[in-house]
Amino acid sequence: MSWNPAIEPGCPDAVGVDAIETLIVPRARDLGGFEVRRALPAPKRQMVGPFIFFDQAGPADLLTGQGVDVRPHPHIGIGTVTYLYRGDFHHRDSTGVDQIIRPGALNWMVAGRGVSHSERTTAAARTGPNSLFGIQTWLALPESHEDMAPTFEHHGKEALPMIEDRGVSVRLILGDAYGKHAPATMFSETFYADVTLDAGCRLPMPDDHEDRGLYIVEGSISVAGQEYQASQMMVFRPGDSITVAAGAQGARLMILGGATLSGPRYIWWNFVASSKERIEEAKTEWRAADWGKGRFDLPINDRDEYIPLPE
Repeated sequence: MSWNPAIEPGCPDAVGVDAIETLIVPRARDLGGFEVRRALPAPKRQMVGPFIFFDQAGPADLLTGQGVDVRPHPHIGIGTVTYLYRGDFHHRDSTGVDQIIRPGALNWMVAGRGVSHSERTTAAARTGPNSLFGIQTWLALPESHEDMAPTFEHHGKEALPMIEDRGVSVRLILGDAYGKHAPATMFSETFYADVTLDAGCRLPMPDDHEDRGLYIVEGSISVAGQEYQASQMMVFRPGDSITVAAGAQGARLMILGGATLSGPRYIWWNFVASSKERIEEAKTEWRAADWGKGRFDLPINDRDEYIPLPE
């Protein structure tokens, strides 16, 4: 779900509270058959570490024959992360990758100077009722890597490090946390993990990263005695020792962060860059549709249609 249907991403509401630097309450957007909740970018917080875009897709239940079809579309200046709780996606991109992703695995596509890709529910899933529930994020690249050649990595569920201890389960998706290192290639200091907490169990946030935040996927948590519900993101003050506790029904979280980048980023549609000039160049080339002769091509096995540049 790395396609951004809006040219200028809508920003959710933000409220500052105690130990929490920013509390973000995403607004829901109906994309036809399923709902997306966007937590980043926010009015008072564009990024958390390198994370510049954060969407929850679903949960959605789809009938036999139905599925999600995100047609080929472009990116520059970011790495995209697809991580699913339920359902599947068939990823195809202009580097030649043809990869199905299923729950607990990682698809990490680095756009660099330019890439296009599509994401569609698999044909096998459409043979019966199916569901979609997952998180899509973008990580802005440091300026030193904005113009790199596009790359793609897939890491299966079994390849992602697990940290488990008495009602706490952490799957490290990207970067470094709790003494573990995830296998995907990173270009700046990062951590990103899928956390499950049993009722009443506590999780200390990593204390060796400058920016730290979390998103409540399911259940509830308390921070310094104050309770927070699902579909809220919070960003913590740098340097504070933070421990969160799961509510009576337990909780599922995504924790994220890393080093602050050297400056803000411009966002237009699916393009992210440290300069407006890079975005204008990408707009011109995608509009020209001169596939394979510039920065953009279409996926090898998905070339019949694409999402045109917004007017």
